[in-house]
Formats: sequence, C-alpha cells, structure tokens
Amino acid sequence: MKLVIVESPNKCHTISRYLGEGYEVMATVGHLRDLSTSGKGGFGVDLQNDFKPTYVISSHKRKVVNEIREAARRAQDIYLATDPDREGEAIAWHLTQILNLPVESTKRLEFHEITRVSISEAIEHPRTIDMNLVNSQETRRIIDRIIGFKLSNIIQKMIKSRSAGRVQSATLKLIADHDEEIANFKPTPYWTLSLDLAVGKRKITANFDYYGDIKKLDDEKNVKEILSKLEEKAKVISIKKSVKTVESKPAFTTSTLQQEAYNTYHFSTSKTSSLAQKLYEGVEIKGEHTGLITYIRTDSTYLSDTYVNRAEAYIKEVYGPQYCGRRKVVKVAGAQNAHEAIRPTSNHTTPESIRPFISNDLYRLYKLIYERAVGSLMAPKKEAVQTVLFDCGGVTFKVEDSSTIFDGFTRLSSVDRTNDSNLPIFIEGSEYKVEKVNNEMKMTEPPAYYTEARIVKLMEEKKIGRPSTYSSTISTLLKRQYVESSKGSIISTDVGKRTSIVLNKYFPNFVDVKYTAKMEEELDSIQEGEASRSEILDDFYTKFMKEVDAAYKVMYIDGDTPVGRNCPHCGAPLVLKKSKYGEFVGCSNYPKCDYREKDETEETGELCPKCGRPLVYRINKKKKRFIACSGYPKCDYIKNDIEEEVPHTGLKCPECGGELVERHHGKKKFLGCSNYPKCHHMEPLKKK
Repeated sequence: MKLVIVESPNKCHTISRYLGEGYEVMATVGHLRDLSTSGKGGFGVDLQNDFKPTYVISSHKRKVVNEIREAARRAQDIYLATDPDREGEAIAWHLTQILNLPVESTKRLEFHEITRVSISEAIEHPRTIDMNLVNSQETRRIIDRIIGFKLSNIIQKMIKSRSAGRVQSATLKLIADHDEEIANFKPTPYWTLSLDLAVGKRKITANFDYYGDIKKLDDEKNVKEILSKLEEKAKVISIKKSVKTVESKPAFTTSTLQQEAYNTYHFSTSKTSSLAQKLYEGVEIKGEHTGLITYIRTDSTYLSDTYVNRAEAYIKEVYGPQYCGRRKVVKVAGAQNAHEAIRPTSNHTTPESIRPFISNDLYRLYKLIYERAVGSLMAPKKEAVQTVLFDCGGVTFKVEDSSTIFDGFTRLSSVDRTNDSNLPIFIEGSEYKVEKVNNEMKMTEPPAYYTEARIVKLMEEKKIGRPSTYSSTISTLLKRQYVESSKGSIISTDVGKRTSIVLNKYFPNFVDVKYTAKMEEELDSIQEGEASRSEILDDFYTKFMKEVDAAYKVMYIDGDTPVGRNCPHCGAPLVLKKSKYGEFVGCSNYPKCDYREKDETEETGELCPKCGRPLVYRINKKKKRFIACSGYPKCDYIKNDIEEEVPHTGLKCPECGGELVERHHGKKKFLGCSNYPKCHHMEPLKKK
C-alpha cells in the first residue's frame, strides 16, 4: 500500500479515485504542529541557540497524527501532497519529523489542479522538500510569534486591547488613518454646467469642457462670468471620430478575485475564499467529483503553455480565429511567477454546462473565473468614439458617445456584439437652440470608507501579507472588534483607533506598512536561497527588543479615565472602568482598594422580589432599557419587561382580566397578558 498525505479531507476521495487501488489518501486538516509556549517570553524559541524552535503537536490534532502514523507503518511508500505554497511545504516538512522520514529523499508531490492528468504527472515526477521554502515559513512564524506575543502583552496591560500583530496592525493602521482623513475632511464648493440642445425632435445634453484656461468650475466668480457669456444658440466647432481599443484583463490572482467578487456580487473575502476552495477541491458533476479551477492562493497572472494552447484552440473552434488575442501577464514584484493564475481546469466545462449541478454562488464565482481566464487570451474590444465640441458665446461644451464595432473578449458575457451610436449626425458649423442651461452648485464629498475589496487591493499594493492571509487578516480585525462592517464598509472602532494610535506612537517601525513589506521581501529572499535565516532573525530581534524596552519605560497605563472625584475610602482618584457588564466608576488604587461607586440610576419605586432591594432602570449593551435589582452583582434579578415601554392596546385578557399588550419574540409580534408570568394568555396580533 502507498500512502498519499494531503491537507484537505475534501481532496481525499477525488485523488483516491484518480490513483486507483493500492493507494490510501489521508488528510492533515491543516497544520499538525506549532511553536510551543515554553522558553523565554513563551515564544517556543531558544533565543541563545540560533533561534532554534521547539514544536509540539497541537492538542486537537493528536488523533489525526496517530491515524497517520498507523497508516505510515503499513505503507510501502509515502507521498507528501500538501498544498503548493510556503505553508504547504512547511506541513510536508513537519510530517517528515513526525513520521521520522528522511527529508532528502521523501517524495513530495506538487500539483496545481485536482485533475486525473495533473495527479498522474505529479506521481510520475515527484520532487523532494524545498528547505528554503520551509526556512522562509519558519522565519515568518517565529517573527510573528515574537511580535504578536510582545505587542499583545503590552497593549493588553496598558490599554486593554486584545491583540496585535505584524500584518493585522499594519492593516489596521491603513484603515484607521483613512477614517481619520474622512473625519477631518472639509467640503468645498464646485459647480456643474451643461446645456440642453434641441436637435430635431431630440434633446442632447452638452457638458462644460473649458473656457479659456478654466477647466474646473470651483470659483463662483468664474461661473458667473461664464454664465454671462452664454448665448441662445450653440455652434458645432469640431467633430472627431476615433477607434478605441479595450484590452481584456489578466487572469485572476487571489487578490483580484476577492476584489472582483466583492465588487460584482458583494461577496466577503472569507466567502470568496470558501467558495473558491470548493471549486478547487472539486464538486460532483454528473456523478463524478471534478476539480473545476486551479490552486487559489497565488499572486501570479501567468498561464501555462499547455493551458494557453488548449484555450486558443477552444476560442478558434467556438468563436472563430478573429477572436484569438495575445496572452496578458502582469508581472508583480515578489510574485511567485512559477505558479499559475486562477483558471478553469477545462475550457469545455463552461459555466452554463455545470449550472444545474452547483449552487448559485458557486456558479457565479466560477463564471467570473472562467470568463476572466479565457477572456485574457481573446482579442480586444473595439469601439467607435465620436466627440463633438460646441461653442456657445466663447464657452466650449462637449458631447461624447461610443459604439461597439467588434465585441472581442466581451463576447463571453454579452449577447449583443455591436450597437449603434446614440448621437444624431452632426455637421460642423451647424447651430442648435439652447433650450435650457443647467447650473448647480455642489459640495465635494469625503473619500468613501474602505470596503473589503479595497483593503485587499491596498494589502496587495503595499505588500502587506501574502494571498493566503488577506481574508484571515480582515476576519481577525472584525473578531477583535478593531473594525466593524457597516453596509459594506469597513470602519475602525474607537478601540481600533486607540490601538492603532498607541502602536504607531511606540512601535512606529514595526506596524508601518513599509516594514511589513520589507519583511515579506526578506522572507522571499530566504525562499530563493539568497538570504540567511539566522541573520534576518537576529537583526529583527535586536531592533524589536530595543523598541519594546524603550516603550515599557515611557508608556503609561491608559484606559481608565479620571472622573474628577476622589475615593472616599483611600483618597485615590476615581476613574471610569470597564467590565463585561459595562462601565462603572471605581478606585484607581484597585486591587488594594476595591471601592466601587454605586450607579446613579433611577429607581422604579418597586422592590426586588428576590432580595428586597430597590429595582432600578438600567441600559444593556444594545442600548435598550430594562429593570433590574440595584443589588447587582450580589442579586441578579431582572424583570421580564418594562410595562411603560410596552405598547398598550386597551384590550382585556379573557383569562384574568388584565390588559393585553403588544409583545415580540424575535421578529414575530403578538398580544400577551400584562400579568405575565402569572398569566400566560397570548393571541395573534391583528393588522390595523
């Protein structure tokens, strides 16, 4: 028996079927080992011995490890087929350590699509583990562990924020700085100006183009001068016709796929990643499990010669030779160009052919990927552009229109391949009556808040993280409540802003986007065998610890705001503190003094049925009012409702004579007795 070990259990069935009898396929379900929390600082790294790491098997992976070990004992040959990236290479190396396999001879399979041909070729031509990739991943993990532990410890102690990290903190700074720019934005006035021209029975709108040296209408004096020059007729002074070529875009990378999926369908980055993973691992099509796209974590737009040749033959066969174009590859600095872009595994597997077998969201994402990859090899679209200039009292206005003369790559997604111009036929020198002058003053708008798509684009442009970390970084910021999602926008919270300010003040070098980008370049240089792991780690640790030591000397504990009164027990200042139950006023000398000021709350006039103390009004986390015991936390009594805030109906309860009031459970509304819980009568709420 031969054992093949992959990462995802969803691949096991497909790969096993392709390989046939004699093979057993098992999955690690991600990483099996991680750095321990032993040693100095809990880093799991021997700082005095060339940063030697100590790895431990994750507690939730012990069962998986035992099952793989048992299968390895039975196996005559072992193939490591983890994902073809830095993390996958590290997992393969960890497997050699767990299973006591020789690193220099253990067979490593690399494939970028889950198809029969790709799997067979990988089995026939295995390679060995690339230790440069492993060293690069290990260096990243050690650096992120040290930065994460140290920075998180400081901000938890000083400002009670939850965590910090090399990539997440740099990304948070981008968002927080942009939000500050929006908050400080000062609107300025500008004007729009256009003419409605009578052209036969039609109305054509011509927009202001220029007047002398004036091209922008941002000065009211200029606008008044221009308006005074306008006449009753506008004359055609120029007609220009040209052909515009619109090139198709390169095939998707991880980043551009996440951006396009958000812009087109408003898919979150996490949703796009999940859907793409399913398409890569394969879905059931006509009873056969089929991988539909290539590996999804890539920053390359490269397409293999094999795929290009197949795609060109397909384009000629389906659309004709005139639709064949040239390959489009955008070289990105630092990209792993040996990897392919995200593309379909088969051009004949069109989106429509598989639509009955997959969910609508999978279909929509696959359609994006298919049309982008095939379209990148198709001819450009050609448009006829007509620009007409009008003179009205010395002021120039413009009308522009375009029509498609060859649809090119847009043939994939469009039905109508050509369209006629919407403009009438103009003759130079002709005059047309000005029916209306449209003049409006507007105010400039602040920049829009970032969306997930925009954040991903910025992370890619500024080289923050890798394709595999874009989605998880945004998810971490949301989970930590450093940012929140509102109507598609990602906005920094008060906690996020304060965390970013503190980190930027005391650790400017390590949360700056330039540092993060430089670190990625150094990791890439280790991967290429051009840099020393030891030198990079030593240089990083020396500089980082200097900033940590300096920060501890000057940072002060922030987060407890003084309220201007002193503690009646010990005389220390009273401060506003936070707990999971909300804010309260307490002594700054805690825990030596545990004085806590009673809430200045409004009493209801009732007594607690549980302990006899007064009942008071309180506000919960959702800003809703409720009644609870003033003796909290010793007494946790909460009244079920506030009668004053329940809509009255004037109807009597048929069971006890109490009043029926409007209540709700979730989104459902109903009538219930005001004497609840003594009376449980309820009935449907009739529409008015």
